Amino acid sequence: MSDGKDLRRPHGELVADVLAVLWAAQGPLSAGQVNDALGGELARTTVTTILTRLHEKGTLARRRAGRGFVYSPVHDSPGLAASRMHRELLSDPHRHLVLERFVSTLSESDEDVLRRLLRTAEEEAR
Repeated sequence: MSDGKDLRRPHGELVADVLAVLWAAQGPLSAGQVNDALGGELARTTVTTILTRLHEKGTLARRRAGRGFVYSPVHDSPGLAASRMHRELLSDPHRHLVLERFVSTLSESDEDVLRRLLRTAEEEAR
């Protein structure tokens, strides 16, 4: 049972903490194991709800383990960010404008990285 502590933490912070625990884990974890790694202060149902929602969004893989499930991340942190960016890009009918505006906000060093990545991809495609 929760003592209310989970109600005072912002949802986004809880999700980030759950993902951090799973990224640091050596393998899949149950809701109870995630909660223990977070200090055991949350209601188990809170952790289970977060894990279930992340699974439904495709962020976590889930497999049956005994009577429950264990969870593991589908992507590492950079992979998750890239997946989110790709989803946003696909959801907008004006992709070229989204890309144009995104690129126009990049720092010079980020532009250099993007140019190098595009050059490498082009060379590998040949």
